Amino acid sequence: MPVDAVSLEVFKNLLASVAEEMGVALGRTGFSPNIKERKDYSCALFDPHGNMVAQASHIPVHLGAMPASVAAALEGFDFDPGDIIALNDPYLGGTHLNDVTLVAPVFAPPSSFLRRQEPRQTGRIDEAVHPEGNRRANGRGGRSREALVGFVANRAHHADIGGMTPGSLPRSTELFQEGFIIPPLKLVRAGEVNAEVVALFCRNSRTPDERRGDLAAQIAACRTGERRLQEMVERYGWATVREHESALLDYSERLTRAAIRALPDGDYSFSDVLDDDGLTDEPVPIAVTVSVRGDAMTLDLSETAAQRRGCVNAPLAVTLSAALYVLRCIVGEAAPSNQGILRPVAVVAPEGSLVTPRPPAAVAGGNVETSQRITDVLLGALAKALPDVVPAASQGTMNNVLVGGHQDAANRGFAYYETIAGGMGARPGADGLSAVHTHMTNTMNTPIEALELYHPMRVRSYRVRRGSGGDGQFRGGDGVVRDTEFLAPAVVTVLAERRRSAPYGLQGGADATPGETVLLKDGVEEVHLPPKVTLDVAPGDVLSIRTPGGGGWGKPA
Repeated sequence: MPVDAVSLEVFKNLLASVAEEMGVALGRTGFSPNIKERKDYSCALFDPHGNMVAQASHIPVHLGAMPASVAAALEGFDFDPGDIIALNDPYLGGTHLNDVTLVAPVFAPPSSFLRRQEPRQTGRIDEAVHPEGNRRANGRGGRSREALVGFVANRAHHADIGGMTPGSLPRSTELFQEGFIIPPLKLVRAGEVNAEVVALFCRNSRTPDERRGDLAAQIAACRTGERRLQEMVERYGWATVREHESALLDYSERLTRAAIRALPDGDYSFSDVLDDDGLTDEPVPIAVTVSVRGDAMTLDLSETAAQRRGCVNAPLAVTLSAALYVLRCIVGEAAPSNQGILRPVAVVAPEGSLVTPRPPAAVAGGNVETSQRITDVLLGALAKALPDVVPAASQGTMNNVLVGGHQDAANRGFAYYETIAGGMGARPGADGLSAVHTHMTNTMNTPIEALELYHPMRVRSYRVRRGSGGDGQFRGGDGVVRDTEFLAPAVVTVLAERRRSAPYGLQGGADATPGETVLLKDGVEEVHLPPKVTLDVAPGDVLSIRTPGGGGWGKPA
């Protein structure tokens, strides 16, 4: 099948549908509320070189960072049908330790070659192997191999993976305090699950049954993607699928270059701050200069703060993820969501900075909070080049709440994790939306019924925080208020931002109202908490999360 406009659109949707079906399988078979209800997972497809060629409409911070994990999984391994690599190391393409990535190779059956001779293997995985006449030695001895079509991968947030506090997003000072570190390893070898690895993984969690169930769901999602991709190759042929994967990457690159070419050449700078690093009250600056030259762009983060002792450091994969997300917003929906979008862009992020830390710097909050601020500064800079396109700042935080403890006489442990919605920034021509997840997070909320069923907690109030959006020609969206009562003793960690710095307005619009985190003792006493805090709570205590709104856009009439 030759590549033309019609076939390109067909394969764009075919490949994306495989990733979407993987997500459906993962969500329906997940064990924990975090997977079943919040949908805190992402799925994508990769070519044999490890380039992301399609993704589902899942979580931006997961998807943009996933190619680095796949590259780490590909390094040092030979693959057989049925293998699955697992990893979560933030310094090998991960985000934070809770996000466990599974990568599975997909091989094509011989019938898909349609009697056409294909390229021979020249490296470890650089080109697929023709099944006829090509043998390669591996750990099981030489044997005939099928063609490597590519890889399917998924990433899921496990609600507890050990570490110094329940939920595994502590106010840490080094990676080792954050939980169980998994370097790339074969979780499944030729279809056989490594039971010892699973046992070790589950033993390092406060909620082992949840971990076992969610890991099994991730494996099932890989198998779903593998089957669907093989069916596609069986129908259209290996060469046709490979050809269209390559064409889709090139197409995204062309559309991105066209979008950059439409910008005025120049240098556009913007800076903002994190409230703190979780250990001190000192603001942490993040600054970028976006340089546009013709159809290429450079994102220079050299003026950003050095890495911090606290947990707000963002691994390079997370920084690239924010860059990919912002570019995706600028290019528009016409471009397929794949790695070709990043080809015209250079990211300058010096090693040892907040956005490219050296191991073993703590990174628990970098994935969830610093990624949001990187997005804010990139959009703030591009607003100078596209003043009538870029919206004001959204809430700029995920409002991470983690609760854990023992919920009954049987000493059963529980771990609860939630990211809480806020206000969207106003847009040119429209108000911002209220009570939504924005930018780097794209999860659902945990329904109150599910939260109260699984955990010793009761939601007292859940409502829109009226008036928290910034004023302007178009108003920013409002945040929410979520008051949760604890029914058992527990340890609570909150990692949040925009408590001291406000989401900015644009083009004369007003800033939004910052968020608040408040503890009510005995239902009356209010204790205002810092943006990042860990504390013990007793039955009857109420935690009130009051999230920021979005900035306003344009001068008020």
